[in-house]
Amino acid sequence: MTIKRALISVSDKTGLLELAAFLHSQNIEILSTGGTAKALRDAKIPVIEVSDHTGFPEIMDGRVKTLQPKIHGGILAIRGNAEHEKALATHGIAPIDLVVINLYPFEQAVAGGGDFDHCIENIDIGGPSMVRGAAKNHAFVTIIVYPADYAPVMAEIKVSGDTSLATRKRLAAAAYSRTAAYDSAISNWFNGQNGNLLPDTLTVAGIRKGSLNYGENPHQKAAYYVSETGPSLGTATLAQGTALSYNNLNDASAAFELVREFEGPAVAIIKHANPCGVAIGSDVVDAFTKALACDPISAYGGIIAINRPLTFAFAQALGKLFLEVIIAPSADDDALAALSSRKKLRLLLTGEVPKPAPKMTVKTISGGFLYQEEDLPITLGDLKTATKTAPTSAQMEDLLLAFTIAKHVKSNTIVLVRGGTTIGIGAGQMSRIDSTRIACWKAKEAGLDTKGAVLASDAFFPFADNVEMAAEAGISAIIQPGGSIRDEEVIAAADKAGIPMVFTGIRHFRH
Repeated sequence: MTIKRALISVSDKTGLLELAAFLHSQNIEILSTGGTAKALRDAKIPVIEVSDHTGFPEIMDGRVKTLQPKIHGGILAIRGNAEHEKALATHGIAPIDLVVINLYPFEQAVAGGGDFDHCIENIDIGGPSMVRGAAKNHAFVTIIVYPADYAPVMAEIKVSGDTSLATRKRLAAAAYSRTAAYDSAISNWFNGQNGNLLPDTLTVAGIRKGSLNYGENPHQKAAYYVSETGPSLGTATLAQGTALSYNNLNDASAAFELVREFEGPAVAIIKHANPCGVAIGSDVVDAFTKALACDPISAYGGIIAINRPLTFAFAQALGKLFLEVIIAPSADDDALAALSSRKKLRLLLTGEVPKPAPKMTVKTISGGFLYQEEDLPITLGDLKTATKTAPTSAQMEDLLLAFTIAKHVKSNTIVLVRGGTTIGIGAGQMSRIDSTRIACWKAKEAGLDTKGAVLASDAFFPFADNVEMAAEAGISAIIQPGGSIRDEEVIAAADKAGIPMVFTGIRHFRH
């Protein structure tokens, strides 16, 4: 077989002119529509408008142009099939051997804040139909949906005039993945428009950003998929260092999600997806110094996220601390130069750090998914003083900080904070009293005094023993959700110890 006719209709015109010029050089007839046809004519590349090819004009503001038997018959006809060949001849349908389509930019319209009508008009109808038809008939038709595939397809055509069956199968799979992701984006947007956060059918889609050397362990295969278009790890630039691993990305996500909680300069140091030091400060250098003091041993080989540009002063403050990854919105040239000697350090630049916003999260379980709203932070207005004495304003600031950090630590969680920085964290224990014990022990090991610190618990205290241990450690105030059947007993213990305690009414389990 030889490719004789191509249909090209693209919204993303990356590489378009190079591809079309090549096809023309190979004597391949080009059909096209609208803006794509205009771009080709402007470049002096011969092109036939689809309306001229079909003998039927574009109608309804372009909504109907390729939904036509001469297009879909040309794509779907099985070459060599007597009945199909007869239909082509009877109806004057010319076979189409190459289809190059990338769909209307619906995802970009949504991400750009387009209104309802604008987003609706960016839902492609004819494009997905042609893509699916060409992919179905991949035995004879080559379908391209990504500009990255132009070069390898041109290389094959140059050699043999056609593509191999293996290539067409690969491109067909990519095409169906693209239309599935496209429909998923539309479905999820529509459900959001209707206020339906928990649809009967859940669709999850992502674009592979790259393969990973391995997963959590060397024997596990893994890849990295991107599902959002806004500032995130998915759109971050790797400004320095080698490709990130599965564990790097998992930890980096935990760091990024935590540090974007804060308005002021903040630093989060993460190890194995748990914070080992978090602080706010006058600037990120000040915050880093405080955060590192919480657990300098665990910080070794960790991941740091900051919510301000990375400066030369910050790069200098790192000293000789070995780090896997640093995440920042941007970096000064002097800072980049200072870090360039750290060959094993990866530097991710995310752009402006977005504030937490309502969204849904997905977690896989055996045989399915768990789907939920993201856990969002609380405010002062959510707090209720449960004890006879209320916290001071300074204590209240630390309590809110501690409880915010607690929602990023694996349950059961206890977080100790003093003066805007963590001094001890107890994470992921089966018993809450053990988490309290560990948080106090970690502070002592780091040479930090727990006297005057505040304590946050991600869930209620089932017994008064946590309050009693906090009193022994000199804790000055406590924040917890409340709701235990023994709340009165817990409150009485706090009153006896003279420790103000506030209830949030919500918990921050993280598993």
